[in-house]
Amino acid sequence: MAISVFDLFKIGIGPSSSHTVGPMRAARLFAQTLEREHWLDATQGVTCELYGSLGATGKGHGSDVAVMLGLMGHAPDTVDVAAVSGLIQTVRAQQTLALLGVKPIVFKEKEHVLMYRREALAEHPNGMKFSAVDAQGQLLRQAKYLSVGGGFVVTAGSSNEAVLSEYQKVPYPFTSGAELLATCQQQRLSIGELMWANERTWRSDDEIRAGLLNIWRVMRECVQRGLSAQGLLPGPFKVQRRAPVLAAQLRERAEQALADPLSVLDWVNVYAFAVNEENAAGGRVVTAPTNGAAGVIPAVLHYCDRFVLSQHARTAQTDATGHNSADDAVINFLMSAAAIGMLYKLNASISGAEVGCQGEVGVACSMAAAGLTAVMGGSPEQIENAAEIGMEHNLGLTCDPIGGLVQVPCIERNAMGAVKAVNAARMALAGNGQHVVSLDKVIKTMRETGADMKTKYKETSRGGLAVNIVEC
Repeated sequence: MAISVFDLFKIGIGPSSSHTVGPMRAARLFAQTLEREHWLDATQGVTCELYGSLGATGKGHGSDVAVMLGLMGHAPDTVDVAAVSGLIQTVRAQQTLALLGVKPIVFKEKEHVLMYRREALAEHPNGMKFSAVDAQGQLLRQAKYLSVGGGFVVTAGSSNEAVLSEYQKVPYPFTSGAELLATCQQQRLSIGELMWANERTWRSDDEIRAGLLNIWRVMRECVQRGLSAQGLLPGPFKVQRRAPVLAAQLRERAEQALADPLSVLDWVNVYAFAVNEENAAGGRVVTAPTNGAAGVIPAVLHYCDRFVLSQHARTAQTDATGHNSADDAVINFLMSAAAIGMLYKLNASISGAEVGCQGEVGVACSMAAAGLTAVMGGSPEQIENAAEIGMEHNLGLTCDPIGGLVQVPCIERNAMGAVKAVNAARMALAGNGQHVVSLDKVIKTMRETGADMKTKYKETSRGGLAVNIVEC
């Protein structure tokens, strides 16, 4: 269960939260366990077995690289992205790896990172098993981990009571949209204010504010890198980066854009492309709530910053509290979006391998619609309505990455999700918050749709576009 806004918005690297960030965190966790339990010195070999969706698309998603980085002690939010290629080349060339950077072991990738394309663990489609052995080949330690979406990793068989008890510490716990709305009404709080009060359980006001603005900084930097990068994305399809070209075209015909009211949507597309092209290239992104959907929320937040907030709000001097109104809007956006994301994490899933791409792009669209509605002055009821609209029209969305790469159709799908979010917010703001289908009902429907969906349509690259496009 997500208990904090910082559980849903995590800084990591591409191309996948479930398949890159999750395995890296799991591998690091296993290595740290060996150290904590005093097995590190005796360890002479470590094997990682990847099952289900991880085994099926692990190569295209960089799961093998992630495992090696994690075993070396690197974390997704701090690893030097520019150094990754060199680190992996060294391991492959020398066939050795230093656990946590201090304990050298023999490591032959083909023998020690095994991918089972058609075998899955019972607990979850994204399962991993790590095993450590001594010089005689005797098993020292073994553990199974599940990458459950958005970079979240759980130990198979572990109890979630600790997480549940931690969640009950917050002043305003909620487990459904109806409960969230009722609490806001009773306490006379906005959704953003309620989330802030809950976040104070673990962090000071200054820490919350700094953390959220840092998330926004990383999002902005990712867009800027995506707009300036040139060339092809990794992989056999030689996909050309489009964000820089599209941005240049928009700038060149700025006068024409004034006559086209839909030109703003071109910029929304560009922002989403920029982020997801960076993600596909293994760059630094914010998991929001997953890497596969990492472009939706930054694109809508950029749209909000550039086209919704007044020029005064963006350039205003800080007030008596030292706060800038534009920063306050960003924080309100992220807090409101996170509240909606928590409902999906608790009551359904944000894992493409578990419920399809409705659990990634659909959830991101729902979250972004909620955040934008909040910034535009929407009531809690209108925010809930926008979130519901955002998901209602993503139901049944399959996860079918061609060649197991987070490129086609993933990059364009993020742009479509961002545009849907903007429209959902506008539709909700045109009403009074009353609507036929509740957010809780649409989340329940999303979960049931994912359960009914055939496995081949859930991030295995064995269905949909993934099998109807001939690989190069």
